[in-house]
Amino acid sequence: MRFLKGHGTENDFVILPDLDGELDVTAVLVARICDRRAGIGADGVLRVVPTKLSHEVSDQAGRAEWFMDYRNADGSMAEMCGNGVRVFARYLVEAGLADPGEFGIATRGGVRRIRFEPTGDVSVDMGKPTVYGESVATLGGHEVVGLHIDIGNPHLACVIGEPVAQLDLTHQPGFDPGVFPSGVNIEFLNAVGERRALMRVFERGVGETRSCGTGAVATAVAAAALAGETTGTWAVEVLGGTLTVTLDEHTSYLAGPAVIVADGELRLLAE
Repeated sequence: MRFLKGHGTENDFVILPDLDGELDVTAVLVARICDRRAGIGADGVLRVVPTKLSHEVSDQAGRAEWFMDYRNADGSMAEMCGNGVRVFARYLVEAGLADPGEFGIATRGGVRRIRFEPTGDVSVDMGKPTVYGESVATLGGHEVVGLHIDIGNPHLACVIGEPVAQLDLTHQPGFDPGVFPSGVNIEFLNAVGERRALMRVFERGVGETRSCGTGAVATAVAAAALAGETTGTWAVEVLGGTLTVTLDEHTSYLAGPAVIVADGELRLLAE
């Protein structure tokens, strides 16, 4: 089984090309691939499959040729991944499956439009974030209030006073499962300077990651709300680098690096 490895601000993924739609990508296989000691190691798996061959998103085939079948590191399926979709786009272009420029990618969260920037960064139209109101996360026995934000997948973005660098995210923060029945990505952020935020994130099905693209958008939305704004461009600093989020009246954009670092033959098989 051929694979590639890529990352976006150190949010890393194993890419599995499945151009004929024949791979049986089970949860057990994904978890073994993502194991950082017994497998390749990654925050998730990106299966590359023609949209028309995937019953989940076949209705998107007219707008996007390729489907990003994204799986979390524990094997569970996810709707969207902002860093993953940019790495996915980088693979498509480098493999000659798409032309650099602008094109759509099918996801469980809907079609996402990708654009390759002159700087080399990859930008994605993330859609208009939906804010559902406040909820509470619990960390270290303390409750913090956050905004429930949908970016194609669910987030709880919490502005805190404590420096995010001091947080212990070894264990999953608590949250109200009644509000988030499918689980949630939880961001803790400091709003620092003008339209700049520091973020750490605990992703459902993964744990703490070095970056989260959809989480960066949620962070920008929460930081903007704190400043009494709804539009503008925000620099979101994560452990793996910096992402740029632009909010306008109609949608949101996420831009940053996307890099393919390796390829090879996968011998790991599910038991």
